[in-house]
Amino acid sequence: MFSSQLHYLPLSPLFFSILAGVLLGLFFLIEVGALRYAYMRLGLGSGAALALLLGSLIGSYFNIPIAELPDQQMISGREISYFGMHYIVPTVVDWPGTIIAVNVGGGMIPALMSLYLLVKNRLWVLGLAATACVGGVCHALADPVPGVGIALPIIVPSLTTAVIALLLSYRQAAPLAYISGSLGVLIGADLLNLDKLQGLGAPIASIGGAGTFDGIFLVGILAVLIASISSRTGGDRSAFATRRP
Repeated sequence: MFSSQLHYLPLSPLFFSILAGVLLGLFFLIEVGALRYAYMRLGLGSGAALALLLGSLIGSYFNIPIAELPDQQMISGREISYFGMHYIVPTVVDWPGTIIAVNVGGGMIPALMSLYLLVKNRLWVLGLAATACVGGVCHALADPVPGVGIALPIIVPSLTTAVIALLLSYRQAAPLAYISGSLGVLIGADLLNLDKLQGLGAPIASIGGAGTFDGIFLVGILAVLIASISSRTGGDRSAFATRRP
């Protein structure tokens, strides 16, 4: 009973369907070849990148418990709106207290993928700098929301990540965006605000789950779009260079 209540969709069915629709749109663009080269610039094959995003979407349902806060009054079985997004507070029975968990789709998968891209592209200095910048902004703007945990305006990770990644390294902006956007949100919004969870009445405070999953998922989409834009611009510059006498 307890274990089954740990798993739930972090967003309302409507907003979760919208993210699924965005993923289907990406799949179509890849099939017609529009974004195939973009994924190559990100450091992944198109199939691997789609598997990554699909895994993140499906994995958002699963939470792995790692700690427990003392018993308190729980907010249960509600849908809470924050900056236009609707987050689900699961219905719980005989709950021991706030369970701190790691969300598979919004925490584990993005973190592991970020480490892979960090090593593959050797973005040690730039990755650390970009993650610190994104994390600082996310930490400043993250809010403790009763029943949900830590929440962040969905547009913040995407805009901050895009600007910082393009400023620090135009050529490697795509992997840098995924790394800094994912780790920046996880560290800045979730991990550095764990001390604010006490008293929120959230049955499950999920790292990378409700409150931040939408932003982390869109960061993955953003990284692909940045790769697509930079590859086209780079291609135009190369073509111009070959035409010069």
